[in-house]
Amino acid sequence: MDNRFILGITGASGVIYGVRLAEELLAREFEVHLIVSNPARVVLAEELGWDIEQEVVAACRQGIRGCFENGLFVYENHEIWAPPASGSFRVRGMIIAPCSMSTLAGIANGLSANLVQRAADVVLKERRPLIMVPRETPLSAIHLKNMLELARLGASIVPAMPGFYHKPQSIQDLVDFVVGKVLDLLEIDHDLFRRYEGGSSSGIKNYE
Repeated sequence: MDNRFILGITGASGVIYGVRLAEELLAREFEVHLIVSNPARVVLAEELGWDIEQEVVAACRQGIRGCFENGLFVYENHEIWAPPASGSFRVRGMIIAPCSMSTLAGIANGLSANLVQRAADVVLKERRPLIMVPRETPLSAIHLKNMLELARLGASIVPAMPGFYHKPQSIQDLVDFVVGKVLDLLEIDHDLFRRYEGGSSSGIKNYE
């Protein structure tokens, strides 16, 4: 159980977050049980140039770096019979990165209409960590309501909002900041970004 994570990649912009997180987990020899939705496959093709016609397992093994032997397990979202759908399938936690607003709404309302939603429902009921990385802007009251409901249920909401105090020099630096925040919540050591150590107060006299 301690070396196994479920990772969902759904159809929001920012699939690089999920791919990069998979690479970091695999590099540390964690098992990654990856669920890819059909809309996510389209975004993977649009944003990362993946071959959308390729069989999903082969595409993920080709597109995700550092797949150690037997470390990556890939499922399509309709495979509701897959192991992550069961509470007896013990995992260290689940991450959905990026998390579409449709997926967010389905989980917040307990729909379990596909494997990502069902796996998240299982993780919540078993009181295991659930981390969601929504990537949408602007946010409607409906989006905010669903996030609040999930936060109340124990999920961690990590919007794809990179910081800039570490002086990023590339898009990769921005991606790694968000991925690093997810790893922090999972209590996994990393050096993906320089941590904040305080700034200068020179010239600042009053915050009021």
